[in-house]
Amino acid sequence: VGRLRSPRWMASGNPPSKKLKMAAMADAAATASMGTHSGTFHCDEALGIWMLRQLPEWKEAALVRSRDHEVLKDCTIVIDVDGEYDHATKRYDHHQRGFFETFDGEAGVATDAESATGEFKTKLSACGLVYKHYGREVLQAVAEVNGWGSLEGPRLEAVYYKMYKEMIEGLDAIDNGIEVADEKRYSEGTGLSKRVARMNPRWCDPKEGKEGENAKFELASTATGTEFTEQLDMLINSWLAARDFVEAALKVRLEVDASGEVIQFPSDHLYTLEKEMGVETLVKFVLYTDQGGMWRIQAVTQEGTAFTNRLSLPEAWRGLRNAELCAAVGIEGCTFVHNAGFIGGHETLEGAKTMVQKALELA
Repeated sequence: VGRLRSPRWMASGNPPSKKLKMAAMADAAATASMGTHSGTFHCDEALGIWMLRQLPEWKEAALVRSRDHEVLKDCTIVIDVDGEYDHATKRYDHHQRGFFETFDGEAGVATDAESATGEFKTKLSACGLVYKHYGREVLQAVAEVNGWGSLEGPRLEAVYYKMYKEMIEGLDAIDNGIEVADEKRYSEGTGLSKRVARMNPRWCDPKEGKEGENAKFELASTATGTEFTEQLDMLINSWLAARDFVEAALKVRLEVDASGEVIQFPSDHLYTLEKEMGVETLVKFVLYTDQGGMWRIQAVTQEGTAFTNRLSLPEAWRGLRNAELCAAVGIEGCTFVHNAGFIGGHETLEGAKTMVQKALELA
């Protein structure tokens, strides 16, 4: 009876090294090829190609720019051309009849924005398709190579969502001819899609042939990658840091109040920054909106205390609500002031600012 032979490395007790695995991936990448269309290039495929190049599978892949199916059919992955969307075969075009995929919608269901499921209703372009399927890995790769730490779990999902909403969706919309508003009030020509468009060969330029056109495409792709990296830098090193800050406050909210309806931000950041920046007139109030859209006025506590405010809302306002409070303050739209004077509210931002100004005048 025949028997299965153990792999040679098992017999020797020495598993394949990580270097060998990486070498195998490098060999695969070296034989891979990416396809997109030739001719006038656009932001969506320029960024899509750049994103793919951040991943080991396509880091060294050859780029084929053509509109000929016979040329493209052997490519490992094809984006923005050839009339097919099939993740299994790595084909990502969005121009074919009947295509209406969105970032978070159920695949193959929507035929237009109204029938799109999920939060986003914008039809994907090439960069949206690449980002939808490979975005998480791209974000992790770019963060790692720039030394911004690892992105995992909820933090990765938060950045993945935010990057699409803040950058990629707009590029999808522009490439698919979707206006930002029903009635355009002005034109804006400095956006990424416009900048990429200006990098195409001009009608009056000397003819450079395919090599010259491809060289300009590479410059455009690099430009989109710079923008992507700058956006991610802001998200990780500013926006995500602020999210972590709020998350920390939420985790200890029951220690602040048993109801769980109150959070307290670690105010040492404010006190420290006031000192570092040489702020002479100390901050007395913080304005923010609650989930219902009301503008809240929060008194800042004195450093080292939990309940002693630098300045509380006027005593004459405390405990009043709505019409009574409006009469006391002298403006409409006031909603409430707490009995302790540490917080109040108004329907609008301008109204909240007026309440703060009056409180400062009465101090």
